[in-house]
Amino acid sequence: MLFNLNEFKKYQSDGLLFFIHILLIILWLIPAFFFVILFRLINYWIIIRIRPLYHQRIGHFAKNTEIYLCEQKLGMHGPINKYKDIWYYNAEPTCNQQLKRMWNRVLKIWPSHLSFLIDIINSCLPDSATYKIPWGDALCKGRDINNALEKIPPHLSFTNDEEIYGKNTLELLGIPKGALFICFIARDKQYANTFFPNIYHLTYLQDYRNLDVNKYLLAAEEMVKRGFYLIRVGSVVEKVFASNNPKIIDYATNGFRNDFMDIYLGAKCHFFISTGTGIDAVSSLFRKPILFVNYAPLNWAFSSCKNDIFLPRKYWLNNENRFMSFREIFESGAGEFLSTAQYIDMGITLIENTQEEILEVTIEMEERLNRTWITTEEDENLQKKFWSYYPQSEFHDGINSRIGADFLRKNQELLE
Repeated sequence: MLFNLNEFKKYQSDGLLFFIHILLIILWLIPAFFFVILFRLINYWIIIRIRPLYHQRIGHFAKNTEIYLCEQKLGMHGPINKYKDIWYYNAEPTCNQQLKRMWNRVLKIWPSHLSFLIDIINSCLPDSATYKIPWGDALCKGRDINNALEKIPPHLSFTNDEEIYGKNTLELLGIPKGALFICFIARDKQYANTFFPNIYHLTYLQDYRNLDVNKYLLAAEEMVKRGFYLIRVGSVVEKVFASNNPKIIDYATNGFRNDFMDIYLGAKCHFFISTGTGIDAVSSLFRKPILFVNYAPLNWAFSSCKNDIFLPRKYWLNNENRFMSFREIFESGAGEFLSTAQYIDMGITLIENTQEEILEVTIEMEERLNRTWITTEEDENLQKKFWSYYPQSEFHDGINSRIGADFLRKNQELLE
């Protein structure tokens, strides 16, 4: 959409403003038709392709864009000398202004009104797909099925002034120069209810993805003992983090939060602990490892990055008073459920990870990155057994990440 419903109503309520708006669209139509014709005339020499950026949600804005650009450099979208891509923003609000500034530095961004009309006119003509930036289903869902992120360095970087500001703000947060820090976030209902109150699937249908942030308490305290600072990130959150430790910083509630630091923290952390929610994509963009905890649905685990680890929820069958095995989850289709209602209808309760489970997998993540983790033959066999059950799909072209080792050791019955 070029304009959302609220903007349209605003224009309708002011007759003059509405008239000016329609006039501007008509004026943009002339150059739009010109460019559509021009693109087709020059396609023998160069193909011009167009697409709006997915800039409303930070996960898609960060990761989807980065994956596409990496795939482009790897030649996965045609010979790079044969086409030029142009991008535009539609009228929906941009989720993060700092990320927008950074993408503007590396992408060709065209005026929104003109680009939107070019896109619409092009869509009405034959062979319109040739002039659209390709965006497959896996890419739409932020899946790096070609492992492109590990083959190409990040496209975004901070300016010198931005680096200075970021480092100064870290010191204001209480993090000394050169100190390592770990970011963590727990998805809760507050963000979706505040910013997307009318998008049902974000507020109610996916509340199974939420986690009490204080389940991180043991893990945070242990990482402090190991020399790290911990930073709880997030924009609008349901509750404060219940720790008085000065090395555990509740950035989401302490007044320092802004769009710039949301990006800077994700880019500079040692690793990121997440429940699988948008902001962790910033760390993926900057090639920082991610530990996914409390993860569901099981079939949708991120599997492409070798330094990522995930910890799934367990599936409890209410009528039988037992946990489902991994094989049962996959074969029943429950591993693909994307709404709370589906779990309820099938009589499944998703069990949150315990503080102890999150502690153990966080220790594994830290030790693997510092190369002090000792892998046993049993651990490797359990990993192979789990992934042997994992369904192949267009979202999992290659398996490189790991499921938590301690979780598998203590839940071997789920592998039966």
